[in-house]
Amino acid sequence: MTRKGSETGIRVPHTLVLLFAMQVLALLATWLLPAGQYDTRADADGRELIVPGTFHLAEESPLLGPGDLLMAIPRGLADAQAVIFFVLIVGGVLALIRRTGAIEALLGRILERFGERTGILIFLPMFVFAVGASTFGMAAEFITIVGLLITFCLAMRLDAMAAVGVLVVGYGIGYGAAATNPFTVMVAQDIAGLAPGSGMWLRLLIFLPLLLLGFHHVHRYARRVLQDPQQSLMLGLPNAREHEPPEQYPPLSRPRMLVLLAMLLTIVMLVAGVVFRDWYLTELSALFLALGLIVVVIGRMHPDEAAKTFGQGTSDLVMTALLIGFARAIAVILEDGDVLYTIVHGLSTPLTLVGAELSVIGMFVMQAILNFFIPSGSGQAFVTMPLMAPMADLLDISRQTAVLAFQFGDGFANMVVPTNAILMGILGVAGVPYDRWLRFIAPLMLQLFLAASCILVLAVWIGY
Repeated sequence: MTRKGSETGIRVPHTLVLLFAMQVLALLATWLLPAGQYDTRADADGRELIVPGTFHLAEESPLLGPGDLLMAIPRGLADAQAVIFFVLIVGGVLALIRRTGAIEALLGRILERFGERTGILIFLPMFVFAVGASTFGMAAEFITIVGLLITFCLAMRLDAMAAVGVLVVGYGIGYGAAATNPFTVMVAQDIAGLAPGSGMWLRLLIFLPLLLLGFHHVHRYARRVLQDPQQSLMLGLPNAREHEPPEQYPPLSRPRMLVLLAMLLTIVMLVAGVVFRDWYLTELSALFLALGLIVVVIGRMHPDEAAKTFGQGTSDLVMTALLIGFARAIAVILEDGDVLYTIVHGLSTPLTLVGAELSVIGMFVMQAILNFFIPSGSGQAFVTMPLMAPMADLLDISRQTAVLAFQFGDGFANMVVPTNAILMGILGVAGVPYDRWLRFIAPLMLQLFLAASCILVLAVWIGY
């Protein structure tokens, strides 16, 4: 299946086709690049870190073939199984919730009160998503509310692109300017030998300005669509209005209020579990299953009706599950071909040849590029920070600034790299093709690059 990428008639492949093409390119990279390795050591917690200055070509270079390319796909699906099953389960539970009409009733009440204040209705959820990502490292959890956001934006006469922009830009900037994200900031600072949470004053200082930059981009697009629906980037897509709001919203009855209360308690338990009990996708999936059972009881659904509704909700997200697995398969191929460290070494070496200001911007760019190959924030920290920390010492750049460059590169790139399973999951749920998302997000990425570069140069000058 292909879609028109613009009014010029350029045909853009389906996102699944694009991801498979990237897998082929990854396979070609294993043929063209030499296999390389770093020596590794275990830290006090048993984590494996690479040793700077020990890069060497591997004695034997793995030769991958078409069979390895095909096997990488089921392996990618298996590696991403926790995210995939989480998405499917949440899709089924949200279908049960929507069956009760509780969400539509709540939306009706909110729109009655704030319907004309688009800016507030866009900024508040963006702020919440950014804070969740900045403090707790929340990301995959946000997939659960994509459908709700789309319905909300359509009710404001916006489109699915605006909804995805609110969510992805919010959490992406939250990651990039994170204060205490345990998966990125804390890990990177630990590897760099810095006190956990140190240097927070600058990250808190830049958080709101960067978020306002993202809000301006999303709000400007929203105003454009409100003034002229023909400006929507979702125009012409057959599934662009899947979440069409009802003409008349149902009343907010007592059972629907109980469903909403159950949803609120689930969110509170989700945050508490992530922060205090180290819950992740398995525990969160179980939490949402419990919510689904509660909704069935409150809504007085017949078991057969509930089962069919749940199954329909999960089936709607099968393509999303495939996108997540295909994205992970790209990294599987690069890891199997032993070229991942070759790429890291090739990107980091030129940074030693320029001054501190250009070097720190180069670190930022390098981290953004590596996010394509290592979409895991903590995984990227384990690979790059053992190199960046001592390199920062040689270049008269503080290690705190090197961690900030890592944050910017990892966090902001989350909004654009197609190997990010969370991004592809959100786009899949929303029915937003990757090429159209790229058209939406590209101008903001340029603005964030310029802003982040200025912040990093300033950090070098003040000795942050």
